[in-house]
Amino acid sequence: FQLMNSYNHLSVETKWQKKWEDKNDHLFEIESFENKKYVLTMFSYPSGDKLHIGHWYNYGPVDTYARYLKLKGYNVFQPQGFDAFGLPAENFAIKNGIHPQKSTSKNIGVMKSQLKKIGAMFNWENEVITCHPDYYKWTQWLFLELYKNKLAYQKKALVNWDPVDQTVLANEQVLPDGTSERSGGKVIQKPLKQWFFKITNYAEKLLDFSNLNWPTKTISMQKNWIGKSTGSKLSFKLEKNNTDIDVFTTRPDTLFGCTYLVLSPEFPNINNLIEDSYASSVSDYCNDVKNKNEKQRIDERLEKTGVFTGLYAINPVNNKKIPVWIADYVLMTYGTGAIMAVPAHDQRDYDFARKYSIDILKVVDDGSNISIDEKAFTGSGICINSDFLNNLSTSVASAKMLDWLENNNNGSKHITYRLKDWLISRQRYWGTPIPIVYDPDGKAHPIPEKYLPWELPDDVEYKPKGTSPLGSSKILLDRTEKIFGKGWTPEIDTMDTFVCSSWYYLRYPYSSSDDLPFSKESNKWLPVDHYIGGSEHATMHLLYARFITKCLNDLNLIEFNEPFTHLFHQGTITKDGSKMSKSKGNTVSPDSFVDEYGSDTFRCYLMFMGPYEDGGDWDDSGIKGVDRFLKRSYRLVNKVANSLLTAEDNYIYNLTIKNVTTSIDSMKFNTGISKLMEFVNYFYYKGLDETMRNNFIILLSPFAPHLSEELWEISNNKKSVFNEKWPIYDKSKIVLSTTSIAIQVNGKLRGNIDID
Repeated sequence: FQLMNSYNHLSVETKWQKKWEDKNDHLFEIESFENKKYVLTMFSYPSGDKLHIGHWYNYGPVDTYARYLKLKGYNVFQPQGFDAFGLPAENFAIKNGIHPQKSTSKNIGVMKSQLKKIGAMFNWENEVITCHPDYYKWTQWLFLELYKNKLAYQKKALVNWDPVDQTVLANEQVLPDGTSERSGGKVIQKPLKQWFFKITNYAEKLLDFSNLNWPTKTISMQKNWIGKSTGSKLSFKLEKNNTDIDVFTTRPDTLFGCTYLVLSPEFPNINNLIEDSYASSVSDYCNDVKNKNEKQRIDERLEKTGVFTGLYAINPVNNKKIPVWIADYVLMTYGTGAIMAVPAHDQRDYDFARKYSIDILKVVDDGSNISIDEKAFTGSGICINSDFLNNLSTSVASAKMLDWLENNNNGSKHITYRLKDWLISRQRYWGTPIPIVYDPDGKAHPIPEKYLPWELPDDVEYKPKGTSPLGSSKILLDRTEKIFGKGWTPEIDTMDTFVCSSWYYLRYPYSSSDDLPFSKESNKWLPVDHYIGGSEHATMHLLYARFITKCLNDLNLIEFNEPFTHLFHQGTITKDGSKMSKSKGNTVSPDSFVDEYGSDTFRCYLMFMGPYEDGGDWDDSGIKGVDRFLKRSYRLVNKVANSLLTAEDNYIYNLTIKNVTTSIDSMKFNTGISKLMEFVNYFYYKGLDETMRNNFIILLSPFAPHLSEELWEISNNKKSVFNEKWPIYDKSKIVLSTTSIAIQVNGKLRGNIDID
């Protein structure tokens, strides 16, 4: 056989992409579950009309991993879709003056054509697009299932309001400086009636990560976000009106050191307790706090503020009268909305007490007589100034104090969580309509399933005006009154786009069904075996997906309780030190590199840049080296071995198989390519025999699929290279009896010797 003198990447890649599509080479056997591998990357937002290098960095290497699994004999399912609702797509449409449906469809078309140029083994026949009614019908069904089971509810709450995007933000979408993650606007607190999912019911279940192969950092982030605290709940009585103020503490051993109480500015009925002489200052302070978001209020770097209420409470353990303050650092959403302040042993309380000249009493010592003149002592030690707890260790003292509180009907053991219920309401147009209607008395009613999908109307002014755009739709109002009666009104909020992505992995294996969102048979493909995406989703998407999966499992709708068995976070590709973002305008398009060097070269270069989990700053200076490697690989396949194989030849050959295998297994793609480069350099002038040649093409194929298919065909093989089996190395051949050692004198090579 003969190869062309030069490798034309454009014609070869076009040829094989068409062949793969025509032959359906990437179809998986949907009814075969025993040897299944469900490989999934987090799907993309079609908010702009082009993929950037960051997208390629997510999809290309993962396809290399999926192709490797196929060669290992697995039945691989690698679907693809678009997270098409939400602010990014809506803002793009507003900016460009076209309807979100039209712009989103156009962007999806462009992005699909780019994704196909990757040459990935995507199962496009199972595509999911979240803004299509055949998908969001089932997002609405999911809402109704949660509503039926009291896991979806409505309440009035203070919310993070973005004045630029004119919508509610989840806490996770507010930056530490109080601005919106997306718009950059200063977020304010605003009372609104909103819909929530009761994720707090699952706090304890979400802390169970057994049998999950997840990054340690991501598990830690979720645990910290859930924020489980075990302690005591106890009561303080107000001096004048005998009202109980309940507090939660993880340090009951320090109760003798409590010198004041602090209430949240949102503490219920506080105005009814405060005397007139203090009412004005308290009211002014609470109104000022409304301009701060939760992250600002709990940021330990910022100075804490407060106001004295004029009230006093009685410390139950020593009957001392202590002042009651209101302060911004206490949240109504954590614990009881009130805390017992022990300034000697809590830094926030200490800073506050010093600022407002409140007593500080040390009740724990570690034996070193550490002074508390500059900061609080927050460690464990021996109790002092604590009556019946004196000379006890803090752990023993905590247990004894808890017994005392229970015996005196003042408190009990209690567990609390920092996690709050998931706010899903959004005051925007481009989202899944919430399937709720209201009767003339304003009572909420679920829309019967037979009316799903409850479609998004078109007659809407979708530019933000401070109220939900769906409220302007005559079509939606007429539809509601026609079905339910005169005076009935529709819910005009849409769902957070994270609801769409909280279950999409369940839909892929059953994406063409109109009857069910998923089936018992399709469930056999789940959970997802390998899930790859950014670590920035640790406390949003990844937590929400786990919650929804556990809900559906408890409702006996699915047979597993975790969505993703193995999770891997790819690194981030930056540009000049900043994350690539359409909003920042610092994206780099892959198209010019693909046109000049080819998809295979570009894919390999992204993988060769460094460890996949690290990412890095974009620099195209090394792409020519990868291009030379692939062209040398092309020429090497045409070289016939010019001598009998030596022991060292067999050693290099078998060691390459071993090293490339272990590299891909651990997603160390850069080391796998490096080993193939060493192989090519070693055999380039020696040539390859037929077995080595075929196995080298197979080893190369996950990294450079188009080139490898071409080489496989030219080598007189009839079927696709991806129908072959991954090579197995001979363990006996990777042990050398001798090795060659270079001899240097003063840095200059003087010769070589062979040693055992």
